[in-house]
Amino acid sequence: MASSLLELTASIVSSHASVTEMSGDDLLLELQKVHGALQKLEVETGEGMEVGGERGPTLTLKKAFQPDQISCMLCGKTGMKTLARHLAQVHGVKPGEYRKQFGIPSNQALTAKNFSEARRRMAQEKGLADNLAKARAVRAAKLAAKGGAEKKPVKQPRGSKQKQQMSA
Repeated sequence: MASSLLELTASIVSSHASVTEMSGDDLLLELQKVHGALQKLEVETGEGMEVGGERGPTLTLKKAFQPDQISCMLCGKTGMKTLARHLAQVHGVKPGEYRKQFGIPSNQALTAKNFSEARRRMAQEKGLADNLAKARAVRAAKLAAKGGAEKKPVKQPRGSKQKQQMSA
């Protein structure tokens, strides 16, 4: 059924694209939407499903979460940097439900490790943590000036203690 599902998806999207002007990104998004909808219909009608209910993982946790890419354990799609958007658009599943279904610990990020590290380094280089600390200090000062009944401690961004210790 998988190949005919792909053929059906391609047929539907090509028909739609023949009457509607679409960019490459629009075309990819449409393919994902149609394929996801057809998969849902397939599951609801019971076609291609063994008797027993929930599908098991198509991959192991170790294979799904690799440093340079992440794979969907529902459909087996690989090569993604983040998983949350794929889960919502293609499978209609929230990250919490996905974690629960496959026993993924809550401290396991649904992003590729290298991608997360690159984003963290970029944020540090741009000084986003320092900007956040400054904005919180300004906000706390404004609240204090207005006569805020209760002072909340200013939350320090991650890694700021390490920077202070290193600079001292």
